[in-house]
Amino acid sequence: MLLMKIEREQLLRPLQSVSGIVEKRHTLPILSNVLIETEGDALTLLATDIEIQIRTRTTGSISAAQPAALTVAARKLQDILRALPEGQEVSLDADDRKLTVRCGKSRFTLQTLPAQDYPRMQVAEGETVKLSLTQRKLKRLLSLVQYSMAQQDIRYYLNGLLLAVGSEELRLVATDGHRLAYVSEALPGVTDKLDVILPRKTVLELSRQLADTDDPVDIELGGNQARLRFGSVELISKLIDGKFPDYERVIPKDHPKEIMLQRASFLPALQRAAILTNEKFKGVRVVLSSGLLKLISSNAEQEEAQEELEVDYTGDALDIGFNVSYLLDVLGNVAGDTLSLRLNDGNSSALITLPGTDGFKYVVMPMRV
Repeated sequence: MLLMKIEREQLLRPLQSVSGIVEKRHTLPILSNVLIETEGDALTLLATDIEIQIRTRTTGSISAAQPAALTVAARKLQDILRALPEGQEVSLDADDRKLTVRCGKSRFTLQTLPAQDYPRMQVAEGETVKLSLTQRKLKRLLSLVQYSMAQQDIRYYLNGLLLAVGSEELRLVATDGHRLAYVSEALPGVTDKLDVILPRKTVLELSRQLADTDDPVDIELGGNQARLRFGSVELISKLIDGKFPDYERVIPKDHPKEIMLQRASFLPALQRAAILTNEKFKGVRVVLSSGLLKLISSNAEQEEAQEELEVDYTGDALDIGFNVSYLLDVLGNVAGDTLSLRLNDGNSSALITLPGTDGFKYVVMPMRV
């Protein structure tokens, strides 16, 4: 039975949108599949890993013989389409639990599983908090904090990102216990108050999917679920059930020592110093004196690197250590030519902010080097 005829790109693009969350190996084989549904000139693709679900709907030059639905291995179908020539028409035939993909003189036969067996996440009922912002803005906000999320931490609530809505403001916060990234954005007209934790996988998938455009992202939060709609994509994600740490207590309020640093010189100096850090601890010393900032690193082989930067500073001398990776992460993800580094003493955290970007704060704990 002819399932449909479609341009290669018209099938590949939505497939790439949903297949990012598909696990290669899963205890439920059907979760390695994508659900394909056709009706008239509409094509719907859906993928889920039980925690996240992504659905995309495409209409256009699709020739479907009749309404149909099946599931097929997402990664295999994607790899096949990628390998086919651009601009070609692809035909899909479904018959006897097999899907045959034809393009020119190429032919591929894949196993299918019944569409009725495919699990779907239901949209949670009840009251939700609704907000909307542009794809470009949400993508930028995520990029400013997501690198501080924990990975597989036993404190499961750190393996994600806090979305705090309230007082006409949206706050995004991420921490792994060693550093914390915070950014806020005005949301005029949104007076509802709600704190939710988005899972790490959802945050990374959103960052991958969002485009650098002014098209809107409509967000609904509530019922232990987040629902985001943008373009032709609908993403539903479960939320992490837990209490996020009191981040406001972590952000320093009165660090007296401030150094303005040029990203163009500070970043490469850190990258060079990182070469000779201890592979396990990645420690770098920041030695501050009048008019001078030194970066010093060493390793178990007693090798040493030293970088010097001239700075506008006249305060007391200071010697403090940091994990160089945490400093490189923030410099690699923020825009702007100048950043402010605020310090107190050798045992206190550092605060990094961006002049002209009031809503951003990055806190990094010191370490012994």
